[in-house]
Amino acid sequence: MKKLVLIDGNSIMNRAFYGIMGSKTLTTKDGKYTNAIYGFLAILFKLIEDENPEYLGVSFDLKGPTARHKMYEGYKANRHGMPDELAEQMPIIKDVLKAMNIDIIEKEGYEGDDIIGTLSRYGEKKGLEVIILSGDRDTFQLATDNVKIHIPRTKAGKTETEIFDRSKVKEVYGIEPKQLIEVKGLQGDTSDNIPGVPGIGEKTALSLIQKYETIDNLYKKLEAGESDLKGKQKEKIEQNKELAYLSRTLGEINTEVPIEDTLEQLKVEEWDKPQVLNIFKELNFKRYIERFNLFDSGERK
Repeated sequence: MKKLVLIDGNSIMNRAFYGIMGSKTLTTKDGKYTNAIYGFLAILFKLIEDENPEYLGVSFDLKGPTARHKMYEGYKANRHGMPDELAEQMPIIKDVLKAMNIDIIEKEGYEGDDIIGTLSRYGEKKGLEVIILSGDRDTFQLATDNVKIHIPRTKAGKTETEIFDRSKVKEVYGIEPKQLIEVKGLQGDTSDNIPGVPGIGEKTALSLIQKYETIDNLYKKLEAGESDLKGKQKEKIEQNKELAYLSRTLGEINTEVPIEDTLEQLKVEEWDKPQVLNIFKELNFKRYIERFNLFDSGERK
């Protein structure tokens, strides 16, 4: 089965940035930070080496409000801005990917997760094995028998990967991947400032969805007097029905983004090696120049 690799660019750059910090933070001779770019490429090269995909794409978030921000003003309102040391590396990684002829997919009004969700369903329909590389566990809702989520962890420059497909999600959480959207509706998400039902944590939300399967069914049973909920828990769930449904909608990855990129654009191609070499020289990535034999003709340094 041919493979499509989809990478959450913002998530992996963020992981790489914080994974290579401290005294080992990389910079160019003129002081530009390069640690996130270097770490991103290390993760990318390992994935390509391990999986040898025929198709590859990287999604990035664009600045500006998304449909979720318009739906709920508080969405991600608690997020701090991207550190300047990371922000200055974002255009450079895009230049590197372009020189490698790797498809970059961005869409105004949509998040990188939505792009990945849409392309994962597209790839699956085309009969491909889909591998999603992301540091965001929200992507677990996209897992199927043919869609696998790779979660990298970088420590001291070394990367380990956890892999979640449908069976792994069921093993860990006791529910189908799609039901994680229902859990998000009850639990909320502090990192994205999704409210959920006040007082309902992950453990309770999971147990409720394991029992009632969906938020719809939970409220149906409640209203029919057929639930076993009692006391304050019952009261909180009853009083916050709108919040539960709003949170579920906010937490669901959109798999129907209008994207024009096809398998032809996502096809893995030869690098523009002279351009990659120029960028790697500017970034002082000698190890990558040597690894991929990118020297100028007759040059060995």
